Amino acid sequence: MTAPLLSVRNMSTAVLGGAGVALAVDHVSFDIAAGETFALVGESGCGKSLTALSVTRLLPQGVAMTGGQILFEGHDLASLPERSMRDYRGRRMAMIFQEPATSLNPVIPVGAQVAEALQRHLGLRGGAATRRVLELFDAVGIPDPLRRLGEYPFQLSGGMRQRVMIAMAIACEPDLLVADEPTTALDVTIQAQVLALLSDLQRRTGMAMLLITHDFAVVAQMASQVAVMYAGQIVEARDADRFFEAPLHPYARQLVGALPVPGKAGQRLANIAGVVPPLGTRLPGCRFEPRCDVPDPQCAGQAPALVGTGDGCLVRCLRHGAEPLVSPAPIPCLATPLVQTRLSSTADERSDPVLEVTGLKVHFPIRRGILRRTVGHVRAVDGVDLRIGRGRTLALVGESGCGKTTVGKAIVRLLDPAAGRISFDGTDLAQLEDDELIPFRKGFQIVFQDPFSSLDPRMRVRDILAEGVVAMEPSCRGNLLESRMTGLLVQVGLPADCGNRYPHEFSGGQRQRIAIARALAARPRLLVCDEPTSALDVSVQAQILNLLGDLQNQLGLSYLFITHNISVVAHLAHEVAVMYLGRIVEHGRVDEVLAAPRHPYTKALLASVPTLARGSGNMAPVLGGDMPSPAQPPAGCHFSPRCPDVQAECRLSYPKVTGLSATHRVACHLVK
Repeated sequence: MTAPLLSVRNMSTAVLGGAGVALAVDHVSFDIAAGETFALVGESGCGKSLTALSVTRLLPQGVAMTGGQILFEGHDLASLPERSMRDYRGRRMAMIFQEPATSLNPVIPVGAQVAEALQRHLGLRGGAATRRVLELFDAVGIPDPLRRLGEYPFQLSGGMRQRVMIAMAIACEPDLLVADEPTTALDVTIQAQVLALLSDLQRRTGMAMLLITHDFAVVAQMASQVAVMYAGQIVEARDADRFFEAPLHPYARQLVGALPVPGKAGQRLANIAGVVPPLGTRLPGCRFEPRCDVPDPQCAGQAPALVGTGDGCLVRCLRHGAEPLVSPAPIPCLATPLVQTRLSSTADERSDPVLEVTGLKVHFPIRRGILRRTVGHVRAVDGVDLRIGRGRTLALVGESGCGKTTVGKAIVRLLDPAAGRISFDGTDLAQLEDDELIPFRKGFQIVFQDPFSSLDPRMRVRDILAEGVVAMEPSCRGNLLESRMTGLLVQVGLPADCGNRYPHEFSGGQRQRIAIARALAARPRLLVCDEPTSALDVSVQAQILNLLGDLQNQLGLSYLFITHNISVVAHLAHEVAVMYLGRIVEHGRVDEVLAAPRHPYTKALLASVPTLARGSGNMAPVLGGDMPSPAQPPAGCHFSPRCPDVQAECRLSYPKVTGLSATHRVACHLVK
């Protein structure tokens, strides 16, 4: 048997603080062979990212390895000086970080940041480096790569920034790729392209991958080995095929039970009670015992060891093998996931609209020359019509760069529309000046895609939540305000006593919950949710989806839900609008669009959704090519350059909207 490329042995990592040493990674061991994908899954705060940062020796200040070995081809990286580690990072091993907005340098163009690795490790400069960067941008699906070379991170969408991070990581074709949520911010078509790219790179170069993700469907398609992590420890590790037949540990089973799968549409999802214990918490027994659905008295006082089951599986559970409490539970298959509509709703589809958007356009000027004259426009949103009834959810889906986030920001008037009407409770927000908007802002709020960059790092969580309440309800002070802040934290699944902490002290998923709590603080009637669950693991996603559903049922809230997770759309939304290059190409009830899509683009989106069925995907992207630039949209139908069924008339004129039913509309020549 060949030696593994990476062998981690009893690695421990601790956070060093005034209160002592808090162990975040506790004696973790695993092996990764060349060409193998090792998936590490678990909730936010379990230590997955710190495990990855420990392997690459990129731990932040105040965090340090306290024991163990990191053997890379037999060389212990833990004992190397920093100067020697720089020869490994980027060339021999590379990392895709979870939050690209905080990982990319905001004052350097993204093309130059990718070229920096090529210059440092491969000696490429000038035209050779530029050509290689263009190849990488094209490989990860960045449209109009030549224009993107000179753009800065803030000019790119969240998905675009993630693709830049992936291009930077694979630039030198490393032997080991540490991927921390590499496809979290990507829509399903680009996710399919990226996964196919990584798989091809593995086949060609024998690259190994440490994959950290909360998406079990991605794990099913990519991983050869799976390890489940909880509170700094690995609680189950086994071959991926066996894991997806039936997980053994109660934590793994409960994680799988929180997935939005067929038959649960509109219903409450199962979620794991409580939260991951904070760093430094010392439990004498099993760390999962307080949240376990099959606890035993001995679990509270006796810490289980990670033991083998005889079939190559490792499980950390005292009750393993006890029937029927901890028997293997089969994973539900997502091979046909998206055909069910919600079983009930709080409002009829014909209810009065809380929001009506008509002919919305948002165009950004392109300026060039010394005098910065306008030479063109980026047509980010180019004539969008939407309607959201009271107490209903409209999901807006499409690839990154299609204009979804721009629509959301224009609706809440964070961007000024070039044309169109935004009617909120009968008032046209598009015609109001900034000071005139103030009385209306309490009625609509937004949850941003990137929680880290949208939370003030200098403010404590309590002050972040209280800021909007005090501004819009000056009478809410003292104990009343304190009680409201505590209730919000508990409502989104955070400890009530975490209000005095800063955003950087939370995991990515916990920061997203803080952002949702802040949006709910003003008690809005309309909530624009821009990828609110993209950074969350499945258990927290279930909590948030349940929370949004409960709030809608109790308060009659309306949601514009911007997402790339089609399974979440099927579970939460009443209606769905599919967007491509600034325009809506298909709109209808969820059951109409997802069960019987008519537009070729919608069909490609649904065909790109990965499933939990092992081997069901061929790792080939369903939709090839790149989305055209909104600065130069193609003549005729915007989708025609990528459409597999394109006809002559598709290249000549943009199709009119065709009504297939009272609620189902499609903009496509082929529906005739």
